[in-house]
Amino acid sequence: MDSFAKRYTLALVVIAFAGLAWWFFTRDTAAGDINATLERDATLAAYPYAFRVVSVEDGVAEALSPRSAGVPVMQFLRAAFPELASTPVDHPDMMAAQDALVAVQSRAAKIIASHPQVRTVRWQLDDKWYARRGIYLDDR
Repeated sequence: MDSFAKRYTLALVVIAFAGLAWWFFTRDTAAGDINATLERDATLAAYPYAFRVVSVEDGVAEALSPRSAGVPVMQFLRAAFPELASTPVDHPDMMAAQDALVAVQSRAAKIIASHPQVRTVRWQLDDKWYARRGIYLDDR
């Protein structure tokens, strides 16, 4: 290898190392810690939607949710529970599924809020969850 190739290779290694170091020191470890805690919770793990934290910044945890004011809860329930696809909105099974969603999301919120770096939880709609199931939501 000639001297130019050696210097070029060394420069690439230094740049790669600097990028890796930058990523390591700026990554959001709080979100990772919270997500690991959410994954270990047996109740949340058994639910068909995995609640996750995207980031924690200035005491605010941005968390993903299948619920939103712009998306009817029935749309989520019918996608998450195919057996409810043709169930009427007022059917006891659908009502029970709604109650379970509220309970599971409340549990996730309590776990997220219990982290020392979190003062509040802000939910954002998980559009990607719907898109992976072939459900494309209108821009709200």
